Formats: sequence, C-alpha cells, structure tokens
Amino acid sequence: MARRTRTWCAAVILLSAWTAASVRAEDDPWADFRFLIGSWVSEARPEEGSGSFTFEPDLGGKILVRRNIANLPAAKGRPAAKHEDLMIVYREPGGKAYQASYFDNEGHIIQYSVSVLPDKKGLVFVSNPDRPGPRFRLTYTKGEQDKVAVKFEIAPPGKVDQFKTYLEGTVRRKSTSK
Repeated sequence: MARRTRTWCAAVILLSAWTAASVRAEDDPWADFRFLIGSWVSEARPEEGSGSFTFEPDLGGKILVRRNIANLPAAKGRPAAKHEDLMIVYREPGGKAYQASYFDNEGHIIQYSVSVLPDKKGLVFVSNPDRPGPRFRLTYTKGEQDKVAVKFEIAPPGKVDQFKTYLEGTVRRKSTSK
C-alpha cells in the first residue's frame, strides 16, 4: 500500500510539473523569440563592415524592439555609410499571429508577418506580397553556442516569390562580462 501511494504521489508530482511547464510556455507570448532576446554583434570581417543589434522586450513585455546599426566601409565608388533601423514586433490583438513594423534612416518602412520555422529553429519575417515595390524576407536561424544565422532577401516587383539573397551572415551574442 505504501509503495502504491509513493508511486501515485510521484506520478502526480511529475504530471503537475509537466502541466506547469506547459502553461508557462503557452503564457509566454515571446517563447519562440527567446533565442534572439539580448545583444548581438556581427561576425563579419572588418573589411565587410561591422554591425550589432539588440532585441529587447518593451512596454511591459507587450512588444519586442530590435535596434540595429551597420557600419559599411567605402567600396566600388560608394562612400562609407551608417545604416540604422528600428523594428517593433507585436502580437495581433486576440490572436497568436505576430507582425512587425520596420523603419530605417533611409526612409524605408516595411510591414512584416512573422512565422516560426519548422522545429522552432528560427523565425521568418516576410513582407506583404500585395504592396507595391519589392518584397522582403528576413530569416533568423538558431545556430550553435549563442550564434544565429541572419539572411535578408529581396524579391523584385511582380516576382513576389523569387527571393534573392541580398545580405547574409552570422551574429553572436555579446558577452555580458566586463
């Protein structure tokens, strides 16, 4: 009898722990984004430029804000440039779908729909195919040891699914040690 009671108690404890973990994951609207939250730096060679971004919760965790800076060296007759952008990721009211609004210092504004890659290996931000002009796709793929692959693709107007890679690289999480 005591053995059966212990087995029953162990089963209840394990079930309770599993249920609590499941509820916490469902209650976390940013669970699929957690791998990106923090500060990141590009692993590009210096002659390719430098860059960094942060992905942080804001407004009491209701949105995520990405702030990005890229310093591009002069090349092929083009002067050196500094690119800055801001992206706000939000959950649609009453739903589980995610959207993002992107703004940069060049005057671009892009509205993205966000989806999770299979096996939760990353995130894909894709602009609306119905808007005039090119279409954009930004993909973050989880890597090993605090690294993430980043790929930015553009599809020309009228060819909404013919994406071509514009930029790609790897970023690593910035060390928090001083």
